[in-house]
Amino acid sequence: MAIERLRDGEPAGAGVDATDFTLSSDPFALFAVWMAEAERAEPEDANAMALATADADGLPDVRVVLLKGFDRRGFVFYTNAQSTKGEQLAANPQAALVLHWKSLRRQIRARGPVSPVTPEEADAYFASRHRDSRIGAIASQQSRPLADRPTLMAAVAELSAQYEDGPVPRPEHWTGFRIDPVRIEFWQNGDYRLHDRVRFTREGDDWSRSRLYP
Repeated sequence: MAIERLRDGEPAGAGVDATDFTLSSDPFALFAVWMAEAERAEPEDANAMALATADADGLPDVRVVLLKGFDRRGFVFYTNAQSTKGEQLAANPQAALVLHWKSLRRQIRARGPVSPVTPEEADAYFASRHRDSRIGAIASQQSRPLADRPTLMAAVAELSAQYEDGPVPRPEHWTGFRIDPVRIEFWQNGDYRLHDRVRFTREGDDWSRSRLYP
């Protein structure tokens, strides 16, 4: 699993209190530490996150996607922009996410406005995917009705033959989105449901921290 990390040169643990996470001052540094620990503890897909969006009428929707990058600009995932989630983000460009690591008894929530990544970012990530995944992304008319699986596999076979050993181009409608969080909450399970909760709220270029009742 490859996740793009903090890229500003700071150590991953900068701003993180080693003895009590509730005293930490930097939500992104704390996120990096928790993600690294989750990758060591979870058997697979430690970057799986529930992504909530809403349509133009405000009706919410949620599904599990993979977090593919994070830095101080926010949290990045990739999808077909013509999918249901893509259409919802076009109509209502804001979202929420939650990562839950049962083995660590932790979760992280975040919410904020959403914007597309740059074409260069989308190109770079698309090129890093397995060739078959790139072909699958072109073949799949994501979220649209499919008569049967052979129809999909026939499209995959046709595209595989079309591109043979040449480059597989990124479709224009396949791209990434970045959630720029205005709130990030860290939750640690406690005995008898006396959990620890810390919420960071963006205030301009800074973050305020508050501890919450469980």
